[in-house]
Amino acid sequence: MLPIDLSGKRALVAGVADDGGFGWAIARALAQAGAQVCVASWPPAMGIFEKLLERGRLDASRKLPDGSMMEFERIYPLDAAFDTMDQVPEEILESRRYSDRGDFSIQGLAAALKADFGSPSLDILVHSLANGPEVKNPLLETSRQGYLDAVSTSAYSLIGLLRALGPLMREGGSVVSLSYLASERAVPGYGGGMSSAKAALESDTRTLAWEAGRKWGLRVNTISAGPYASRAASAIGFISRIIRFYEANTPVERSLEAMDVGHTAAFLTSPLSAAITGSTLYVDNGFHAMGATMHPAVPEPDQED
Repeated sequence: MLPIDLSGKRALVAGVADDGGFGWAIARALAQAGAQVCVASWPPAMGIFEKLLERGRLDASRKLPDGSMMEFERIYPLDAAFDTMDQVPEEILESRRYSDRGDFSIQGLAAALKADFGSPSLDILVHSLANGPEVKNPLLETSRQGYLDAVSTSAYSLIGLLRALGPLMREGGSVVSLSYLASERAVPGYGGGMSSAKAALESDTRTLAWEAGRKWGLRVNTISAGPYASRAASAIGFISRIIRFYEANTPVERSLEAMDVGHTAAFLTSPLSAAITGSTLYVDNGFHAMGATMHPAVPEPDQED
């Protein structure tokens, strides 16, 4: 047996607000491997997330194969669009959705982690953050601000998080982010600058692997995941059609599961992947390898997006 053992490791998964996405699956896989897991959640969604946890609504998803329950050491507020609180617009500071959350900037997160656990205290950083306010707009109809917002939150935030948290990470630590095939191929409907943001994320992964590797001894990789009907992805409005198309044309005829990504992330953060850095790993049932499709994307009756 060659187990993934993350005992004694502390992980931070940034971008968890429910139990339906890749962030939760990664947190679950890391906990199953023995890691102590903290999560960072977007302030407007954090209250509902905490209530669901308190009321036991997520207990079924928290249950691990050995019967134990996944526990979070800390849940931190994080809006990764802001490096420091002085960058936050007044209207957000005054919003009730952000009230009573304290310093929810990237620097605030770093300060809270250091206060809670000291330094160095972090071994794993997972970037599960993406947002494009104009994602439903074709690129030609995307505003400059919408484009910049997509790149800021979905790509630059990895740089900001690593710059702030790198000094808190132990040598040999691992950083993992989440990408998508739209970074290198046209996916009509995935607009608003999000395809550009994913391309930037993958490019930055290579550069950050060199810089963070030499500066702190860290590894940096990204996972290019296939389409999955998380709550966030479903909001885009065409995810079911894309999933049907993928499933009709992937070399492996199976549906992608969130834990496929979770298990890959656990591998990438473990000593088993010690020689892997600066890489984009595809977890999409092999769709990225296809140069031609075999089946047309015919919508199922009464299931048009």
